[in-house]
Amino acid sequence: MSELPGPGGRHLGEPHHDRLGGKLNWLRAGVLGANDGIVSVAGLVVGVAGATTDLTAILLAGIAGLAAGALSMAGGEFVSVSAQRDTERAMLRLEKYELHTMPEEEERELAEIYESKGLSPKLAAQVARELTEKDPLRAHAEAELQIDPNELTSPWQAAWVSFAAFTVGAMLPLLGITLPPVSARVLACGAAVVVALALTGWISARLGNAPIGKAIARNVGVGTLTMVVTYFVGLVSGIAVG
Repeated sequence: MSELPGPGGRHLGEPHHDRLGGKLNWLRAGVLGANDGIVSVAGLVVGVAGATTDLTAILLAGIAGLAAGALSMAGGEFVSVSAQRDTERAMLRLEKYELHTMPEEEERELAEIYESKGLSPKLAAQVARELTEKDPLRAHAEAELQIDPNELTSPWQAAWVSFAAFTVGAMLPLLGITLPPVSARVLACGAAVVVALALTGWISARLGNAPIGKAIARNVGVGTLTMVVTYFVGLVSGIAVG
């Protein structure tokens, strides 16, 4: 049985929120940040565990890796998104200037955009005129630049999301390597990482409508390979130094 349309003709359960795409992007970025935290700190602590059984050394290395990775992720996102925001503002200033100095040409350009999407010339001109009368900058920015002037990207939000996601992800291998007894540290950490990576792989696949099995296998495979390589590097280094 098909679902009946909800209020305004929308299907029940079908997302129509204007900010849904932006929220999904932030959620996807958070999942990727957590994934980076899991893999990088897992590789670090397992590598140190391969070289020594000293819990203090392993814990210090893990904490240092967590702090450095989280700050690096946050700083990188802040710089990147700040540059993107500066570009968006410059484009909006130019669009505002063009709307002020050549309004007829801009309205004609907007109509051509809607005409290229399949509207008839008459309807496209009507849509462009009505949208321009309501909010010219937003109408033209969204159609021409794919920018919402009221929803510009936030560098601080991006930085905090990346910092928090990396930290949460990094805590899993850190706890997995430090809480169990010496004989079970590496295996316990590996098990925790595999479960965590399977979860982030599942979430990222669901967000992107991608095959879940491939995403999980890719995540777990990369994480496992990282731990195996760094463990043996640490083991060989520990033997050589010892």
